[in-house]
Amino acid sequence: MKETTLKKALTLKTLTKNNVWDLQENDIFRMMDGADKDSDIKDCIRRYVDMIRSAFMIEELKDDSAIIKGKYEKQGYKIGNVRTDDGTKVVWAVKKRPIVRVTDLTYENIHHISAAKLIEILERNFGGGWDSLSQSIQDIIESGFDISTTTLPKDRLHKPGGMYEKKVADGYEVLEVVKGTWVEAIFAKVKPETEKPRLKLQTRDEDEIPEDTYNKPEEDDEPDEPTEFDDENITEDNYRTTFEISSDSDEEAENISDFDGDE
Repeated sequence: MKETTLKKALTLKTLTKNNVWDLQENDIFRMMDGADKDSDIKDCIRRYVDMIRSAFMIEELKDDSAIIKGKYEKQGYKIGNVRTDDGTKVVWAVKKRPIVRVTDLTYENIHHISAAKLIEILERNFGGGWDSLSQSIQDIIESGFDISTTTLPKDRLHKPGGMYEKKVADGYEVLEVVKGTWVEAIFAKVKPETEKPRLKLQTRDEDEIPEDTYNKPEEDDEPDEPTEFDDENITEDNYRTTFEISSDSDEEAENISDFDGDE
């Protein structure tokens, strides 16, 4: 019921490459009906059509005779009339893209198949087990499914109370890939949808005026209080200067040395 409601709510303006996979062929004709009369849609009609093409195969029938239509219908296409952005009436043959091989899987459609469907796809394409898939395909699958594997001898795989039994009881679908006397079991279960956390903004009283601290110095930046000096407390021991001061005795010794040198 929820899925049907979602489909009815979808329009070209709310269409994305993700939710387009929720639609069926008849929904496409419903959404395109009257699109040429909406100026917002009309100006962007090609973008919407490209979005539809990501999930559907669309053929424009130049020859709309009964014979040609019949050939497309036998292949699973739905036939209908649509109008382009300039109001021209054309005939479309529309068919949802099948997902039958692992290479058909994308980040957009992986959330629109069941675990049983995934096992069917893997079984049709498998040979060497989970590790035989490319890393990119594994990443796509694991974005929508919880995947776990185990490889055991045939006589131990279905051991009572073992991993196989526990996984199946927990709702996992399983694919068995025979490898000689051993069997690789691949378990798949749809990941539950998680709601993304929203940013929570701090609220305050509307009448409260925030304090302007832009030019307020930090506590560590406050200047030290000036030190008061008392001239009476300055002594020979606590006074310092960066200039070298010559004493009278040094000057006298220098003068005597010069006098002796002149003789």
